[in-house]
Amino acid sequence: MTIEVSALAVHPVKSTAIRHVHRAEVQPWGLAGDRRWMIVDDTGTLVTARELHELFRITADAPETNPPAPKSLRLSADGHEPVDVAEPDSEHVPVRLHRHDLLARPADDATNAWLRSVLGRDDLRLVWCDDPTRRSLNPTYSRPGDHTAFADGYPITLASLDSLARLNEWMVDDALQRGEEPAPPLPIERFRPNIVVHGAEPFAEDTWERVRIGDVTFRKAKLVDRCVMTTISLVDLTTSKEPIRTLARHRRWEGNTWFAIQLVPETTGEIEVGDPVLVE
Repeated sequence: MTIEVSALAVHPVKSTAIRHVHRAEVQPWGLAGDRRWMIVDDTGTLVTARELHELFRITADAPETNPPAPKSLRLSADGHEPVDVAEPDSEHVPVRLHRHDLLARPADDATNAWLRSVLGRDDLRLVWCDDPTRRSLNPTYSRPGDHTAFADGYPITLASLDSLARLNEWMVDDALQRGEEPAPPLPIERFRPNIVVHGAEPFAEDTWERVRIGDVTFRKAKLVDRCVMTTISLVDLTTSKEPIRTLARHRRWEGNTWFAIQLVPETTGEIEVGDPVLVE
């Protein structure tokens, strides 16, 4: 069975719209342009689409996306003029990403005013990770020298369309057992992966230890434990019980539900849609 890359995606600003790309440069800390920016409140704490669903309505383009940003970043949203954002040279400020205390550079006042207008909150600002190597990863699942920018835990998330198909089958079967009308199939974008593959057995990725895509090799860090963010519709921003309800029935252990795997690059280079995936 041949396993191939079926999609690639970057997320220039954490929790904003997914940007699909045909090819991507793999850097030591993840795909180029991925999650180098995030939005924080006036305490410096990360704000995500978990609590502010409207973040999904903002499109962030970087030089690595298609179309590319003319500078380091372009933000756009319906009903608002786009704003171009340069990589800031401002003084570092402390920020908090979940349990991680980090340093970042805040964007200019005009950018922050745009964000506040679009999102309807006056306590928001955009910050940039100028140096991903300042952030070390959980030593339980990483090695010295592993780093990432503003990803939740590890540089790259890989998800399988074959596993998604099985999950959608479970959702239908479980709904019928409850006497309910099955919900429409979920798209893979609900899980916000960087790399999407197809051609494997469902959940075969659980057992992968190392993968090679093109000339780039990756080491598995761990499986991805899933949160309520996967329950938000990318179309109308409503929430439902899926996929957490079904994952909790079929993919729950150690107190969490699991879907997809997290990878750490061992080498750098370019990967693209259609590349074969070799598994160890």
